[in-house]
Amino acid sequence: MNATSVDEAFNPSVHVYEPHKAGLPPLRPYFKALWERRVFAAEMSRSGIRAANTNTFFGQIWLVINPLLLAGVYYLLTDIIAGAGAKKDAGAVFAHMCGGLFAFYYFQGAVTTGAGSVVGGGKLLMNMAFPRLLLPLSALRTAFFRFLPTMVVYAAIHLLTKQPLHWVMLLAPVFLILLTMFAAGISMIFAAIQVYFRDTSSFLPYLMRIWLYLSPVLWFAEKAPAKFKDFIQYNPLYSLLGGWTDLLVRAKMPDTELWIGAVAWAVAALVVGSLFFMSREREFAVRL
Repeated sequence: MNATSVDEAFNPSVHVYEPHKAGLPPLRPYFKALWERRVFAAEMSRSGIRAANTNTFFGQIWLVINPLLLAGVYYLLTDIIAGAGAKKDAGAVFAHMCGGLFAFYYFQGAVTTGAGSVVGGGKLLMNMAFPRLLLPLSALRTAFFRFLPTMVVYAAIHLLTKQPLHWVMLLAPVFLILLTMFAAGISMIFAAIQVYFRDTSSFLPYLMRIWLYLSPVLWFAEKAPAKFKDFIQYNPLYSLLGGWTDLLVRAKMPDTELWIGAVAWAVAALVVGSLFFMSREREFAVRL
């Protein structure tokens, strides 16, 4: 028995994932390989969580304390210092900030971690053949599990500030799914860009801070500052976070334009991001 037949005897079904030469890879085999390696991506995510100590009690507490303290700071700046501390809806403002900040930091964590996933996995790319799309998706999974504990804290804030409870709140996960799709697409784009421009990681924090101020986190969606109203519809997070806080915090059905905008931005970002990433991944090993 020659070496080839011995190899076939012990490996009756051998799949070799070969890099494509130009453009997009064959999509059906690619996504099949992506699905078959989902456990691999999940294990990478668990390793990242363990490395960040977020699977420990104090690690998870910090995930909650950090955005909670920021919500307190922004509340002081926008409400108390502005002279509106005695407003009857002060509790609603604080709950809105917490709900919005928790979701925004989930988005920010997914994008920033995903942006560095390819560069950070350089040795892995050199030694293993797998769909590179697993790297930003693994980072997205990490960000999602870091986000979950904040929802427990928000539930307590919602009750303590006596915010309304209504069945429409059950629709809030729809906007969370759309936000996740959008975050996945944006993280894929930045993950590919960072392979070519390593300074992207230094630029992202400033972009995220500006994006926060332009999004309905420190203000309600329908109360956008006058200076933003001419271009606010071009901000994807306006509809994504606006619908999220309307449902979760205010137990209010979002306007139709928020639903349409959220779906459009989420689908567009995911499709464009994944296609752009896959079209460039053949160069990653060479660039790294």
